Order: sequence, then C-alpha cells, then structure tokens
Amino acid sequence: MDLLALGWTAARDGQLPAGCTPARVARVDRGRLTVLGGAGETHAIPAQALYADEPTGPAVGDWVALRGELAVALLPRTSAFVRTAAGRTSSAQVVAANLDLVFVVDALTADPRARRVERYLAVAWNSGATPVVVLTKADLCDDVAAAVESVREDALGVDTVPVSALTGEGLDAVRALLPPARTAAMVGPSGVGKSSLLNALAGGPVASSRGIRADGRGRHTTTARELHLLPGGALLVDTPGMRELALYEDAAGVATIYGDIAELAEHCRFRDCGHRSEPGCAVAAAIDDGRLDPARFLGWRKLQAEAHHQRLRVDARLRAQEKARLRSFSRALREQPKRPR
Repeated sequence: MDLLALGWTAARDGQLPAGCTPARVARVDRGRLTVLGGAGETHAIPAQALYADEPTGPAVGDWVALRGELAVALLPRTSAFVRTAAGRTSSAQVVAANLDLVFVVDALTADPRARRVERYLAVAWNSGATPVVVLTKADLCDDVAAAVESVREDALGVDTVPVSALTGEGLDAVRALLPPARTAAMVGPSGVGKSSLLNALAGGPVASSRGIRADGRGRHTTTARELHLLPGGALLVDTPGMRELALYEDAAGVATIYGDIAELAEHCRFRDCGHRSEPGCAVAAAIDDGRLDPARFLGWRKLQAEAHHQRLRVDARLRAQEKARLRSFSRALREQPKRPR
C-alpha cells in the first residue's frame, strides 16, 4: 500500500525514529491497533511510550512508528477533533487525528437543530481542519432549499451540502471535496445517516446501517471509530453518534462560528460589556431590531460559559486567578458604603 495514498507527506520523514516503519491507525481496540501501511492492513500493539506525552494514546487517523508488531512512537498531529470525555471528567478525548476536513452531519428529516450544528462547528474549527456541514436524507425533506438556507445563515463561512444516500443527490458534491489522500471525518449525533453516507460514497456496504424508526429518527449503528479508504483514494473516518459533545479548553472555535456576534460586540460602548442591560450595547440593539436571533445569542453565551468552565477545570493557574477575582469582587461589595443589610 502506497503511504502517500494514506496521507503521508515528506515533512513526516524526519519525524520517524530510526529503524521504524510508519503506519496509519485505522481502528483502536483494547490493547490492539488496526493499522494501514506499506504491508497493507495489519495489527499492532501500542507500547506504553505512546501514552507518555499523549495520555489519551493513539487515535484513529494517527501516524505511528512500528518496530515489528510494536507501535513505539506516536508522530506529531497536524490536526485533531478533540472533545471533553463524556461523564464527570475534564480529560480530553481525541475522536480523530490528522484530518483535512470535518463533516458535521445532520439530517433533514426534521428542521436541523441550529444550536447543535453550531456546537459541532465550534469543536471542528478548533480541530485545525476545515468544517463542512452535510445535511443528509434530503429525499425526506419537503423544502430542501429552505432548510439549507436556514443552516447557512448560522454556519458562517462553512459550506453546506444537502445529500441523499438513497437517491444520490449531492453525493458528487461531497466526492468533489474528497480527492485522493485527503482525510475527512464524519461527526454528528446517532441516526443522522453517517453510515449510509459512507456506504454510498464507498459504492457498497462498508458500515452497517438500519432504517429510520416510525418517528422518522434514525437508529445508532456505528459502534467504533474507523478509517476507511474510499474508491476515489480519499480516507473517511466514520464515528459513532455522540450523546455529549463538550468543548475542550479552547474557545477559538466559538469565536469563529459566532463571528457575527463578536463583530457586533466590538461596537459596544463599554469594552467589558456583558451584553445584558448596559447602555450602548450593540449586541442588544441587534437583537431588538431583528438583526440577531436571540436563540443564536443564547447559544453563543452558553458555549462561551462552557469553554470558560472547562478552562478552569484543566488550568490550575487560571482557576487560582478566578478565585482571586471573585474574592476581590466580594470584598469590594462588603466595603461599599450604605450597603443594605
């Protein structure tokens, strides 16, 4: 198997330890990796060294250095779709690595959930890859053009493609985004048609898929993240549906997907405007005159607060600064004259 076809670049040559051969992780199972390399598809055992600098260990899409059947090193990532691991934790979970594109997938069986799409796009922008919104099951939508336009209004700067795995509508537009050696990952909730889309792009059954339920919703089918080589030479990661998608540390993606609100905020009278009841608030004015959807504003505030909370959980110094700020604020309140008792 040609390494260049798997996404290998000359820039990685100097990253490979002496005496090792490179391979790309196609699937991660407990204690074993399925990898693609010069010898085709093989299996490898991850060495403990892989968890030294990267506690989460290898992820689908990673490049590893093999010495025999042992994966001894994890090569630097160029991008990674990272979320906070599900549950009461602050640890990171790398969903897929070394991506060129992230397909944020939602279904047109009902009105696409704009806030959910925005959340996925915020994480996708943080990944270092280029996000694209793919709206599946177009054959079940009465007004595809209106639904797509509704999503485009909120998905600023992101291509939006409607598709139908059943009729083939839009598949050529998706294939045009996937030239040879380009890597993309599909992310989205369960039942939106990711596996059906993969099968349609692959030209045959690669992933198991099941029909929609009586209420029009899809069923969860994919159980593990896996890298697939498509007939045209591109690589596509299929991922299970995510019940939770929490931001991890960086809020840059939030600022990107909500760039219109950030631009409005620059015109507020006060630099530290809270966009609530302050005089001269440009954001509040935009809501009042209909230029800004209040639901979009609330979605922005929610993701901002979530990103800040997550940074506090993982950054001890920032957490100490926040505690000091709150103590100072409480002290100032106590020292105010004529403070009501």
